[in-house]
Amino acid sequence: MKLSQLKVGDKAVVTSTGSDSLVRRRLMDLGLIRGTELKVLRVAPLGDPIEILFKGLYLTLRKAEAEGIGVRLHGGEAPQAPEPGRAGHRFRFGRAS
Repeated sequence: MKLSQLKVGDKAVVTSTGSDSLVRRRLMDLGLIRGTELKVLRVAPLGDPIEILFKGLYLTLRKAEAEGIGVRLHGGEAPQAPEPGRAGHRFRFGRAS
């Protein structure tokens, strides 16, 4: 299945990135590699562009770019956008136990 075929709210895992070599390299630099979980946030009325969320990054792709990315639907937990001003610290400081 292609990324361009997904609908708003669909969650998927990247299986291949076979688009143009320059676009492929840029997507890989951004972290969109095989095994990456993503969620489709918005699709324009005519299907171009498509906004996705993965690894806390919002990315908008043209339909032609999205057609070069192979995905499989994923029913698990979706990638979550980080909350502004909230760091995910392991330890809580300032609290007496």
